[in-house]
Amino acid sequence: MNGMTAVVTGSTRGIGKGIAEKLSREGYDVLLSGTQPEYKGEIPEGCGYFKCDISSTDDREALLSYVADTYGRLDVLVNNAGVAPLVREDILAMSPESMDRLIDINLKGTFFMCQGAANLMLKLGATGELPQRIINISSISAYTSSVNRGEYCISKAGVSMVTKLFADRLAGEGILLFEIRPGIILTDMTERVKDKYEKLIGDGLTPIRRLGQPRDVADMVYAACTGLLDFTTGQVLNADGGFHLRRL
Repeated sequence: MNGMTAVVTGSTRGIGKGIAEKLSREGYDVLLSGTQPEYKGEIPEGCGYFKCDISSTDDREALLSYVADTYGRLDVLVNNAGVAPLVREDILAMSPESMDRLIDINLKGTFFMCQGAANLMLKLGATGELPQRIINISSISAYTSSVNRGEYCISKAGVSMVTKLFADRLAGEGILLFEIRPGIILTDMTERVKDKYEKLIGDGLTPIRRLGQPRDVADMVYAACTGLLDFTTGQVLNADGGFHLRRL
């Protein structure tokens, strides 16, 4: 296969699919992944698909073994896979089961995908002109309190530290880390609260007064892949319409 190889987890829909499509258009051989046995619908041009539940050790190892055997290189890993709580509950009522689910998938899954991919990258070596890189998709919830989905906030705050840790550990090995924090992005996860957020944004919640789209996050992922940001690592990129600004 020609070109660089990228793996995008959680890429059957929404932000992940947008990222995969963008990287494919830019010439990457892209491997999508998700928890369904087969990709539903038409796989984007230039992409493959491999089933992977990132909370499963066996699934993670199988995915990375497939990458090594099929592509023989791993230039970019985008850790996008993640879930929201099944039920939004006040933190005074949140169940241990809900916390465990989000930590297992969003935090532990991301950590061990970083670990496994880093070891594979080191084994295969850099085969392109650019350094290998891992890009973690976190959220504005990494630093924004939502008391009716505290487990989500905690899991995404953890992803921020995962990025810092691997950025520190891997810089000397020539592997770069980036964290992208999407804001309010229009996906099926936010569709049911679209009207609420549109009103808040219209009233000035974000300086850029529109909902984000998956392409906004995808463009930022690609920006982190170009090599133009490579005199840094562990850098946070905010795809949030300016939400992160403290304003009076």
